[in-house]
Amino acid sequence: MTTHVLDDLEARGLVAHSTDRDALRADLSAGPVTYYVGFDPTAPSLHMGNLLQLLTARRLQLAGHRPLILVGGSTGLIGDPRDVGERTMNSRETVADWVERIRAQVEQYVSFEGDNAARVVNNLDWTKDVNVIDFLRDIGKHFPVNRMLDRQVVASRLESGISYTEFSYVLLQSMDYLELYRRYGTSLQTGGSDQWGNITAGVELVRRAEGAKVHALSTPLITKADGTKFGKSTGGALWLDPEMLSPYAFYQTWIQAEDTKVVEYLRQFTFLDLEEIDAIAVESAEKPGLRIAQRRLAAEVTAMVHGHDEVRAAEQASAALFGRAELVDLPTATLRAALSEAGLVSVPAGTTIVDALTAAGLVDSKSAARRAVKEGGAYVNNVRVEDPDETVDRHTLDGGLVVLRKGKKSVAGAEVERA
Repeated sequence: MTTHVLDDLEARGLVAHSTDRDALRADLSAGPVTYYVGFDPTAPSLHMGNLLQLLTARRLQLAGHRPLILVGGSTGLIGDPRDVGERTMNSRETVADWVERIRAQVEQYVSFEGDNAARVVNNLDWTKDVNVIDFLRDIGKHFPVNRMLDRQVVASRLESGISYTEFSYVLLQSMDYLELYRRYGTSLQTGGSDQWGNITAGVELVRRAEGAKVHALSTPLITKADGTKFGKSTGGALWLDPEMLSPYAFYQTWIQAEDTKVVEYLRQFTFLDLEEIDAIAVESAEKPGLRIAQRRLAAEVTAMVHGHDEVRAAEQASAALFGRAELVDLPTATLRAALSEAGLVSVPAGTTIVDALTAAGLVDSKSAARRAVKEGGAYVNNVRVEDPDETVDRHTLDGGLVVLRKGKKSVAGAEVERA
């Protein structure tokens, strides 16, 4: 018996809110539904939270429904209001560049073939020629100001101040739903729970303007065990662009997932069957030291975002840093990324091993470094060091890199400066 897509989303913990659940279930069962999810180009790359939305869109498409992926060329010029304060507006040229970057990213997660082929749309196409009088008459008249003031983010900003620009953002986003309903018959919008107010405002606009009933569904915010979130505003964004976060660092973030969250992430971020995830959870609980669930999670998600080659490179790099694989077999970019995660320092040519160990923070002092060498606990490129005064120059790998290790688990890197 095939599982209803809504049941699967719920079982994976992917439904935080929805409008009339029974009506949504009936419409999803009746035939293909056209749905959309939107992304504002407020940065040059999407991140972990956006990835969850893309994978949710893919799940709905695999169930036979038609996705529209909206990249907000107009809403990105404004920016959704945040609790922390007013956004800095980016130039039109910057936003246009980010639109194209994000368009290229989203295209790898949905299929553009078949009867329910995806389509990427840009809301600048239907807003750029709208004049202010028509906007106020046709859109603004449907938005009671008292309802807008009740929105949580607006209420939190009233004392510190919020511009009319950000205050009006909800009108632009709601207009997207109305326009996509008119153009494509779109009847479902998905998004993160932090967007629930904007999403339901769009539902209401379609009802007021067209007398039609449409749906909304939001996914929960992804948090760590302590409740804090991953996000670009917190400085912990898990970027999808390999130039902003190396595939190795991306892999390492997932493999470091907390035991209390890793099974939840497996359900939400992978397409593994729920039965297989349950089996992984049992095996992982029986052998916690092997981090079975984390390794599977890291491999699955990294492969989706960066490809299987990067998974193999990340696994090889992790092994090589601790002497379980050959360092010389690693691509320089992968080794550099791995050492950057471990801690990479720059040292001048002629630096002794003692000084390098100290500079890298593997020991507290030069005397401690000498003691580590004497006791056989210091390694350069996974080879035990015997002479503490030997220079690191003769050990450099491609790119002037040197792998330093103290004991079995403490690893760092040094990059020898070229004269």
